[in-house]
Amino acid sequence: MTSTIATRAPAGIAPSGGRAGSIGLWLVMLAQLMLVLDATVVNVALPHIATDLDFTPAQLSWVLNGYAVAFGGILLLGGRIGDVFGRRRTFLVGVAVFTVFSLLGGLATSPLLLVIARALQGLGAAFAAPSVLALITTSARDDGARNRALALFSAVASMGGALGLILGGLLTDIANWRWTLFINVPIGVVVLVAVPRLVAETPRRPGRFDILGAVTATGGAVAIVWALLQAGDAGWSSPRTIGGLVVGAALITVLAFTERRVAHPLLRPQLLRSPSRVAALAAMAATYGGMLAMFFLMVQYLENDLHLTPLLTGLAFLPMPLSIFAMSRIVPRLVERFGAVRLVVLGTALRVVAFLPLTQLSPNTPFAIVMVALLLTGISAGMTFMPLTTLALRDVEPEHAGSASGLFQTMQQLGGAVGLAIVASTYAAFASPGDFLTGGRAGFWSATTLSVLALAAVVGLVIRPRKVA
Repeated sequence: MTSTIATRAPAGIAPSGGRAGSIGLWLVMLAQLMLVLDATVVNVALPHIATDLDFTPAQLSWVLNGYAVAFGGILLLGGRIGDVFGRRRTFLVGVAVFTVFSLLGGLATSPLLLVIARALQGLGAAFAAPSVLALITTSARDDGARNRALALFSAVASMGGALGLILGGLLTDIANWRWTLFINVPIGVVVLVAVPRLVAETPRRPGRFDILGAVTATGGAVAIVWALLQAGDAGWSSPRTIGGLVVGAALITVLAFTERRVAHPLLRPQLLRSPSRVAALAAMAATYGGMLAMFFLMVQYLENDLHLTPLLTGLAFLPMPLSIFAMSRIVPRLVERFGAVRLVVLGTALRVVAFLPLTQLSPNTPFAIVMVALLLTGISAGMTFMPLTTLALRDVEPEHAGSASGLFQTMQQLGGAVGLAIVASTYAAFASPGDFLTGGRAGFWSATTLSVLALAAVVGLVIRPRKVA
């Protein structure tokens, strides 16, 4: 089946010259890499941040999830704004906000100021990221070009998390944790100066904004993540945990009810009528949640149990970005030959296999087993991210590309936030002072369970082969 997006003429990249357009595309990808890196670049530095700013363990998780919740909760609105006001314009506004609050976050002197800065970074990312994917998808001339562009985007998206850990370790070792945020400033400035000259604006499309949808989507996400994060301390049956989950579910219910009745919905119900798209969205949420949680736990294991430095901890993740990059070079051809569904199923099953040894970590576990697990995780990510992106954006009209890409990245970011919250709470519930492994093994079991849920979602694609052929 030919994608509607793939058959349309380029709409986002400057038509004045192939080289200029290519440079513009690479700069847009650089900005996307910056946004993805920021989800994990501070991960390795968390012990140093906690010591420097006197974070409690419960507060510390918000350094990661403050960004992820704001990013995921506002992505749909960011996609809609890009459709209405132009994707390049919205992209640049988002990058500007992100850059300013990266600087202010690096200058933070208290836990509250840092968490606020991280949340506002997420706000900027939510405006910029949907326009990135929309510009890429609407610029493809055919299925082959579209698959190659999506492979590059998927490589950036999936490599960014692991590269963020390496970069964060390097910056923390040679300077301090603040440079994990300061590094965004020169990148943001280059993008803001160069992109307007190399990337053409997309046409504005009429429409209104669904404010109620934005409030309920963001509020529901914050309530659910907050409830899950504090469940490890308060207990899963505590009034706070149950109350937060009930409030979050109520807001999501209001969102689902209103989106079917407003003239210009934030979340277009039509996008959820495709079984393959729904399965791809669910699989992406569970996949990213499991991977982000694995990063969080593995950093604790490498630094607290094996006593590695931040730099060595980051370098330990090197097999992941290398394998993801290698897979990104061949996945487009594999998709054309075997189909996206087969690759997704195989890659998701491989991730379950990679995570299982981590549930059995002990003081005598050979380091080679950890490295093999990270290598297999990278291969599985490279094998699944691009096909999942293809399935999620297939047959979306160009005028709704921003909304569709916003929905896809919303599921990715909120899946990461919810997955991290579940695993962090499980880890905290079983943790003993000075002993990572007891809580860590329980946390890795939770991450493995998320990967099994992703596998269950994509198995549904096999059951409906005619729908997603």
